[in-house]
Amino acid sequence: MSQEQDTEVPGAEERLARQIDFLREIDKIKGVFRQTWLLDGSRKENDAEHSWHLATMAMLLAEYAAEPGIDLARVVRMVLVHDLVEIDAGDTFAYDEVGERDKAAREQAAADRIFAILPPDQAAEVRALWDEFEARRTGEARFAAALDRLQPLLHNYCTQGAAWREHGVTAGQVLARNRHMAEGAPKLWRYAERLIHNAVRKGYLAGE
Repeated sequence: MSQEQDTEVPGAEERLARQIDFLREIDKIKGVFRQTWLLDGSRKENDAEHSWHLATMAMLLAEYAAEPGIDLARVVRMVLVHDLVEIDAGDTFAYDEVGERDKAAREQAAADRIFAILPPDQAAEVRALWDEFEARRTGEARFAAALDRLQPLLHNYCTQGAAWREHGVTAGQVLARNRHMAEGAPKLWRYAERLIHNAVRKGYLAGE
């Protein structure tokens, strides 16, 4: 074996070791629970289940993206990594005003640590996906963000407002929190608005 080959093998082994370390680290996301209840009401969902659900939604609902010709693969990758920072930062409930104050700082610190486990090229790639999702400056990010809002809204509606009622959330809060869905998927936002108004009518959600 040449000296050149000798030096290549440890590098390859180190790269794989870092990739495996990252895969082991992100397994922790299965233990980060959200406030959203499963549709059968048996328990609250975890972040891994949420991310899987969003990836499937992206595949099925891509036709409703505001911008035609979006890169669906990029959307799927974005939603799969968007909540990995919650391994360190924890899940901040959408309507938790106190938790929202330092959420950005907690999540930035988490992104710095977790994504750096990967080899540098992949660390930069995954971090860029996360930053893109957070900034919502691309059509893909805006569509991904719209799905991220629609999914818990659907769960709340189908569980008769379980998390909304648990936390005393009002229709005004839900409308304000979710209206940016229109930027990424206007038809889905119109559907969401109907769900919100129906939820008030049925008593699942407190009025304004």
